[in-house]
Amino acid sequence: MLSRRKLLGIVAAAAGSPALGRAQELRSSIIQDSDTTLRRAAAQRGVIYGSAVSTPELRERDFATVLAREAAILAPEYEMKRAIIERIPGQYDFSGCDAILAFARAHDSLFRGVPLMWHKRNPDWLEDAARDTRDETLITDYIGKVAGHFRGRIHSWDVVNEAIAPGDGRADSLRNSFWLQVYGPRYIDLAYHAARAADPGALLVYNDWGCELGAAWNDRFRAATLDFLEHALARNVPIDGLGLQGHMRAFGTPVDQPKLAAFLARVKAMGLRILVTEHDVDDSGGPPDVTLRDRAVADASRRLLDVTIDAGAIAVLTWGLTDRFLDTPGWGAKFTGYQPRMLPLDDNLDRTLMWHEMVAAFSTR
Repeated sequence: MLSRRKLLGIVAAAAGSPALGRAQELRSSIIQDSDTTLRRAAAQRGVIYGSAVSTPELRERDFATVLAREAAILAPEYEMKRAIIERIPGQYDFSGCDAILAFARAHDSLFRGVPLMWHKRNPDWLEDAARDTRDETLITDYIGKVAGHFRGRIHSWDVVNEAIAPGDGRADSLRNSFWLQVYGPRYIDLAYHAARAADPGALLVYNDWGCELGAAWNDRFRAATLDFLEHALARNVPIDGLGLQGHMRAFGTPVDQPKLAAFLARVKAMGLRILVTEHDVDDSGGPPDVTLRDRAVADASRRLLDVTIDAGAIAVLTWGLTDRFLDTPGWGAKFTGYQPRMLPLDDNLDRTLMWHEMVAAFSTR
C-alpha cells in the first residue's frame, strides 16, 4: 500500500507528464467535437479500437448504443471459452458468440476469437479425457469445429493463450499446464496448424500478459517470449502476431517504456503483428478520491499506449468499455467502498480521463 505522500508524488508526476499534457491540450476540442470517439480517433492513426463484451451487456440499450459508436472490433468476454461452447463432449453451443458477431456485423465492426486454447475455463470433463486418451483430436477437432464455424468472419484468433510461465522452472519456460503434461510442447504446433486449416484468412495470434511492465520478472518473461516466438517460427508454426493483454496497475510497477519498445522492435523484426488485446487498469490499492485514481489510471494507460501505438500496434482492445459491469463478486475483495474505475467510460457511461488519454495517444503523430 502506498503512503499518501508517495501517492501524491505519483499523481503530481502524472499531472506533469507530457502525455497527460497532450490530453489536457486536446480535451477542450475533443469535448466540443461530439463526433470524436475512440473508434474514430484510432482509425485516423491506422489502429482498430475495440472492446470485449458479453451478451447480457448488449441487452442494456444505452450501453449498446455507446458500444456501437466507440468500438470497431468486438471480442466475447466469456462466450467463446471452451467451458461454454462444449459443456458436453461433441455438443457445441455458439449462440452467445453468434449474438455478439451479429451485433458487430450490424454496426460495421470486426470480430475477434478468444481463445481457442487456454489452461483455464475448460469443461470439467476435458482434462480427464485428455489424460486418459492422449487423443490429439481433442485439440484439432475442437479448433477445427470452432474456427470453421466462424471461417471468413474473424479478424484474428487468440489461438493459444498464456502458454509461457518462466516460474514453472522449465528450460523452455513453458507453463506446466495439463496441455503440456499430456501432449508436450507439440500441443502448440497442433493448435496453430489446425486454426490455419480451419480459418486461413484470419490472423493467428499468441496472447499473453507478462511483457508490459518493468520488474525483473517481466525482463525474464520478455526474454522467454522472444525465445518462444523465434523457435515456433523456426518450426514453421503459423503465428502471425503477438497479443499483449495490457492489464495494468495504477498503483504498482509501471510500464518500462524503453524496455517495452526494444522488445516490440524485436517482435516486429520477426515479421509479427502487434495487438493490445485486453487493456484495463486496476486501480485497487489506491485512495477513494476519484480525481487521484483517475489520473493514475490515465497515466498507466498512456505509458502502455504510447509505446505500443508507436511500435505499430494494429489493434487496441480494452477488456470492457465501461466500469458499469465491474461491481461483481470477483472484484469485491479488491475494491472496498467504491466503484472501480478501470476503463474508458465510468458506470454512467461518461468519459473518464482514461478515455481522453487514449484519444490523445491515438491522436499524437
